[in-house]
Amino acid sequence: MMMRSVVVAVVMMVVAVWSYPEYRDYIPNGNNVLNPCDATIWIGVGHENPMGGGQRNPFGLDFAAAGHLWTRALCMKDSDGDGQTNGYELGDASCNWNASDPNAHVDDVKGHPGRCLACTHSPMKS
Repeated sequence: MMMRSVVVAVVMMVVAVWSYPEYRDYIPNGNNVLNPCDATIWIGVGHENPMGGGQRNPFGLDFAAAGHLWTRALCMKDSDGDGQTNGYELGDASCNWNASDPNAHVDDVKGHPGRCLACTHSPMKS
């Protein structure tokens, strides 16, 4: 069991090294997006895996198509098809945030732009 834990820890460190955590700084509240099922931080916002790496979710595909930039079009889009814009879910419903002013006011995160709220017990549901 101990060896398995060590292997898992090493794999997670390798994934972290190969990931692009700076992309979280390119979207509003990128470091505060929650897992809709358990309210932990979803580190790889644009990926199916909460830790990042591997298959991209719909928001990750749209973010890449936007040149890894927070654009008005990306903000207004509903990547995960849940009826809420990416901007609304990330706390920038008015689409005014930009990466050059990371201290610009945004509201709290209201959802995950790449994951429809599929959990029946989701803490993010109201």
